[in-house]
Amino acid sequence: MCGIAGAWSPHPTMDAAGLEALGRRMGDAIAHRGPDDHGTWVDVAAGLVLSHRRLSILDLGPEGHQPMASADGRWVIAFNGEIYNHRVLRAELETLGHRFRGHSDTEVLLAAIVQWGVQATLERGNGMLAFAAWDRHQRTLWLARDRVGKKPLYYGWANDGTLVFGSELSALRAHPALRAEVDPDALALLLRLDYIPAPHSILRGVHKLPAGSLLRLDRQALASRAAGHAPQHWWDARQQQEAAIARGFDGDENAALDTLDALLRDAVSLRMEADVPLGAFLSGGTDSSLVTALMQAQSSRAVRSFSIGFDNAVHDESAHAAAVARHLGTDHVELRADGHAALDLVPHLAAMFDEPFADSSQLPTALLCRLARRHVTVALSGDGGDELFFGYGRYLRALRNDARLSWLPRRLLARLAGNPGERSRLGGLAALRGELAATGLQQVALQRVSRWRQPERVVRGARRAPTAYDAPHALLGNGTDADQLMALDFACYLPEDILAKVDRASMAVALEARAPMLDWRVADFAWSLPMTMKYRDGRLKYLPKRLLQRYLPADLVHRPKSGFGAPVGDWLRGPLRDWAEAQLDERRLREEGHFDPAPVRAIWREFQSGQRKWHTHLWGVLMFQAWREHWQ
Repeated sequence: MCGIAGAWSPHPTMDAAGLEALGRRMGDAIAHRGPDDHGTWVDVAAGLVLSHRRLSILDLGPEGHQPMASADGRWVIAFNGEIYNHRVLRAELETLGHRFRGHSDTEVLLAAIVQWGVQATLERGNGMLAFAAWDRHQRTLWLARDRVGKKPLYYGWANDGTLVFGSELSALRAHPALRAEVDPDALALLLRLDYIPAPHSILRGVHKLPAGSLLRLDRQALASRAAGHAPQHWWDARQQQEAAIARGFDGDENAALDTLDALLRDAVSLRMEADVPLGAFLSGGTDSSLVTALMQAQSSRAVRSFSIGFDNAVHDESAHAAAVARHLGTDHVELRADGHAALDLVPHLAAMFDEPFADSSQLPTALLCRLARRHVTVALSGDGGDELFFGYGRYLRALRNDARLSWLPRRLLARLAGNPGERSRLGGLAALRGELAATGLQQVALQRVSRWRQPERVVRGARRAPTAYDAPHALLGNGTDADQLMALDFACYLPEDILAKVDRASMAVALEARAPMLDWRVADFAWSLPMTMKYRDGRLKYLPKRLLQRYLPADLVHRPKSGFGAPVGDWLRGPLRDWAEAQLDERRLREEGHFDPAPVRAIWREFQSGQRKWHTHLWGVLMFQAWREHWQ
């Protein structure tokens, strides 16, 4: 796990020393992602520099140094991630005549590109990655991101026409010619969703490479700023889901249980390979407990497991996590956070998350990563299970409400309901009007995931940018409504919120996080299952829970889902009140020009007087204000 960065100028003017200095500056901006080693590589004639910051996980010696050149000298790569099946690929490549200096997966990745090409290599691989690969013969640059979007990659053009790219925005901002202007459309997305989904970023003209995408740029595309050269999917989750649903699962429940056990066991085993200490995040929920159980079942010694609990009982699962750990026999470490530890993090969130991010579970996630990093360098998580196996209660509520309203004239009702505005977030009659105003399943789902319902009325100059939740092409061509809801989250919420949160929080402390539930083979299997194996008799994630009963007693398996949040509302009325008041000062909002102060100040006053739920609206504004203060 590492950090990558680079720049490619259409008008090369820098000498080698200048390019190397630029590469070091961009790499140093993300040094937290890779504190163990750093390197730059330049092609002076092309005006290109690649930069790499290394967190050593496999092949800790100099043979793993990056940027790395292929044995034939044609390819040079800066690679962030892990190829979990690198041993299988290495064995196949050796039969084809390739020889290796060390045992890093980067060297295997390069040899595979030489042998099969970039896209075919990506299709053969099983892992998480973002990379920049330079073809010295054809003078082309390839940017790629893994299937699910576990690893980030930003790219854009500076004022002088230079292409800049990197794992985080801070690397791009280190280029002196990048114009760092806020994109109001992206800011509106932040208020709506708590995060900014690909291909958008908070900076105008800078993009996130979407999950499963590949961008190939030659000098003509560079000069035209990629006009006509949009990223292409090398792996399309929507097509894969449709194919799996059409194929179905040919077997009974016991066969499905055995298949899931085998797939997850292998996915966990692959992710347990490391030349450094590793452990597991253990919240006590189904997915993290299952991953930890499978780790312990394949380990000759006690697995290190980590959990965190808050003094607010609503957000505290630590006792259950400890009970799971005792039964499995893990070496368990628990952090009790009384709120002060989390509050101490708030001033650092803007630097840690690099781009404005407002999912308040960022706080416990960051604390958990800090705790784990004191003991291990790699940690496995249960991320992905909810989106694959119907794990969210909001899915049930969305389907229930859509079914109840399906026999009504929805478009007529939408006109009669009018526009309930932001108060539809608060429940009661306004929420009912919001549901009536939804004209289809996507809008029902959007109601469930939205914070600000009309952020374009709050953000000055913003237009509504489409996402998977309101783009018609995002819907599957087959499957049930439940499949549609999970597919929407897999396309947007999972990569751009859940995985982005874990990546930034873990990499801020140089910790590598791995997600076995998101092995593409597990995902493909989950998509093929009928809904009766995901939801039955009131049980969410039916099949994973049945599998977990092979490793834990039933009373530790069947319990309500409580989430992984933080008592932000209490904090904003208490110890964070003065900080928030300063961020939301009316004069400051007016002078900075990003928000209309009136609606922001109105909900701040109502919140302080006792109005419920406005803290979710306010946190997005506050996280942007803190980000702006830190970076601008």
